[in-house]
Amino acid sequence: MPEAIRKVNVIGHLHPDTDSICSAIAYAYLKNQISDIEYEPRRAGAINRETAFALKKFGFEEPELITSVAPQIKDIEIVPLEGVGPETSLFSAWNLMRDKKTSTLCITDGDDGLLGLIAVKDVANANMDIFDTEVLSESKTLYANVIETLQGQMVAGDPDGAITTGRIRVGTTPEMMEGNIEKGDIVLVTNRYETQRFAVESGASCLIICNDAGVSSIVVEAAKNNDCAVITTPYDTYAAARLICMSIPVRAKMLHEENILRFSVNTSIDDAQKVMASSQHRFFPVMDESGRYIGVVSSPNMINVNKKHVILVDHNERSQAVSGLERAEIMEIIDHHRIGSIETAAPALFRNMPVGCTSTIIYDIFQENGVEIPANIAGIMLSAILSDTLAFRSPTCTPKDKFAGEQLAKIAGVDIDEYADAMFDAGADLTGRTAEDVFNSDFKVFSRGHARFGVGQGSFMTENSRKAAEALVGPYLKDAAAANEIPMVFYMFTDVKSQTTEMLYWGTDTEQIVARTFDVTPKDGIAVLPGIVSRKKQVIPPLMATLQDMETED
Repeated sequence: MPEAIRKVNVIGHLHPDTDSICSAIAYAYLKNQISDIEYEPRRAGAINRETAFALKKFGFEEPELITSVAPQIKDIEIVPLEGVGPETSLFSAWNLMRDKKTSTLCITDGDDGLLGLIAVKDVANANMDIFDTEVLSESKTLYANVIETLQGQMVAGDPDGAITTGRIRVGTTPEMMEGNIEKGDIVLVTNRYETQRFAVESGASCLIICNDAGVSSIVVEAAKNNDCAVITTPYDTYAAARLICMSIPVRAKMLHEENILRFSVNTSIDDAQKVMASSQHRFFPVMDESGRYIGVVSSPNMINVNKKHVILVDHNERSQAVSGLERAEIMEIIDHHRIGSIETAAPALFRNMPVGCTSTIIYDIFQENGVEIPANIAGIMLSAILSDTLAFRSPTCTPKDKFAGEQLAKIAGVDIDEYADAMFDAGADLTGRTAEDVFNSDFKVFSRGHARFGVGQGSFMTENSRKAAEALVGPYLKDAAAANEIPMVFYMFTDVKSQTTEMLYWGTDTEQIVARTFDVTPKDGIAVLPGIVSRKKQVIPPLMATLQDMETED
């Protein structure tokens, strides 16, 4: 039977640019209009300032971050085992474990906050500790627990009160009790009037009358005068003596919250299985995203895992995708780049078109489905197209991109030139930014044969902003290569208006590679590339060709 789809994450690539984020939002909106399934946009990294400007301009919050689509605890069956309160008796907990066929119960407060955990072995240990005669008073056991456990009735006393003093004693005769009963003790007796009266007058705090034996009004009155509670039970003395210790609250024997191994709904299945393998516990509490207890899981629950369902936009390279992709169900890929290395376990809709921007493809899909594009959605789609095509100046820009951009601008009610200048200026603002932040604003990793390399790009409207970015990012390229575990890094600083790129690079033979690829002579670690503005069309293909040639020569 096909796996039910609960939700589909629409995700762009790592180090997301404006197209990656805006296309995810726009496509999720479109899918929600034509499907009964819930689609949610996600981001695979921090958004850059250009994207933040576009989202703010058109009234969008940035999508929720997702770093992995590997299965999580939320993707398996969580057993909705109800928590019990801390005053619940061990006897009630034992019965509940038996009825629920579980060996563990979670102790919670009134707001489902986790307080502790109690297991069958804890109840068994408490039951076997027959020499702990002060267990009721030490645990401040409620009389209500005693009444429930012994199936008794309170003849005198406050059922909402608690036992705070004394030991558990069995009273047989006044002669045997003399010297053994102390003030505050809990005394189990039968039907003998003398024994009952003696226990009360000896200062007992609670009298447990077994076998449903009668109790005279004289004893009851004496008990009230001496502040002694009186409870009758149908159990005989032996059974009552064994059971009464089981009336103590679970909080007295529970494993406390700070020592409990637990999982969040967002814990990965892999991490959970590692914890389970190193623990002797069978059941583990699960907390929701607010830290509230919602149920338990055990090893058998890990067998049937519901895969996450995803749609990838603006990429189809494995190195650019979130982790765990091989364990997710890829439903669709909407992209405008070269066909890369992502494989799917089952057939998926793959729409790849030679246009300048993913949002251009999405514009076509809106038209094909007859779905009206709202002004705010049009605005972010326009932002993506302007960003990827450098305001229609990039050689990757096609007539379809320009037509879609112009139509979207009309719907959004913005002037293309004015808005493009403002958006690019926002993206170039370096105030308060680190080299790492600027570098990762738009950076992708590629591979060809045995070669792996990364290419980043920043677009600038003025020479001053471009030079400032070069001075900030240049010294960071070595660290960036180490952080991404690649031997070569190239970074494009593109002047939008002059349509010129100054390329900085780091790594073995990178200067030779740049010189050979673009037929230029770099100076002071910078290669000036007139007319080069497109990473996808003008940089990646020739770089890959050069690397392949050099590999063949070697």
